[in-house]
Amino acid sequence: MTPNEAIVLFQRALLMALLMAGPMLIFGLVAGVAVSIFQAVTQIQEMTLTFIPKILAVVAALFLFMPWMLNQMIRYTTETFGRISFLQ
Repeated sequence: MTPNEAIVLFQRALLMALLMAGPMLIFGLVAGVAVSIFQAVTQIQEMTLTFIPKILAVVAALFLFMPWMLNQMIRYTTETFGRISFLQ
């Protein structure tokens, strides 16, 4: 395996990690902003109020995107194993 091939494999792994984490991070971000706006409007400054909506949003995103994530991981894994066996 040449250094260029290793770099390509590493780049693809980082991209896959971002794709897997992206939907849950976005849902958590939107939930956090919504709770922050709600706290600013109602002047409720309870610190524990932000955790439950964020956790629920991340779990909802996980269940919503799970089939897509599994398909992406299966495709990535088969392509990676195919590249590794081709390189040897």
